[in-house]
Amino acid sequence: MKKIGLIGGLGPEATVDYYKAIIDSFKEKNNGALDYPEIIIYSVNMDHFIAMVKRANHQGASDYLAKKLQALVNAGSEFIALSANTPHLFFDDLQSAISVPMISIVEATARRAKALGIKRAGLIGTSFTMRAGFYQDVFKKYDLEIEIPEKEEMKYINEKLFSEIELGIFKDKTRQGIIDIIGKMKIDKKIEGIIMGCTELPLILNLDEYHGIPSLNTSLIHVKEIVEYCLNGN
Repeated sequence: MKKIGLIGGLGPEATVDYYKAIIDSFKEKNNGALDYPEIIIYSVNMDHFIAMVKRANHQGASDYLAKKLQALVNAGSEFIALSANTPHLFFDDLQSAISVPMISIVEATARRAKALGIKRAGLIGTSFTMRAGFYQDVFKKYDLEIEIPEKEEMKYINEKLFSEIELGIFKDKTRQGIIDIIGKMKIDKKIEGIIMGCTELPLILNLDEYHGIPSLNTSLIHVKEIVEYCLNGN
């Protein structure tokens, strides 16, 4: 097995979810054996990172993460994954900064959408993820389209992520509010699936589908490819 490196803390709730999902995957494969992979987690300062992204200091944010990635490499990680969607804004620069492979949550999600036959997917997440275009760029390579919510809807989702969900606060009213947005996107934008483009979103929206369309849990999709690479190196 290859030693896993994880950048965590963006946010902490999802980092815990990743660790548990990876271990649970091995429990299923091991039939009771205690043969778990070695995992090195670098939990970074979320406030520091997000502050730089908000100020559009993308070089500073990228450099900050690159140093943490190198620390994981120095500690023996044989490949690395970012347990959050937003830092994938800098994925190419981060990959070029280190000598070990990285597993992209965006590429993994695009492959899953393609396998499900989804041609137009809705994307919800932080405002950075919805607006930045890195999902759109990757999905275009797979001949897939990305749709994002309207401005006020994006503001609502982003606000709820940072004021509630990232803090482990899960309100029924917020859950229903986001589900309503998904329903509106299905009607107005003709989406055929919805991407949970923040690794905290599956903590509050954990069903396989909403309004009759598939929900793509980016955390679990990512974990599946992490486990596969850990075992087989591809």
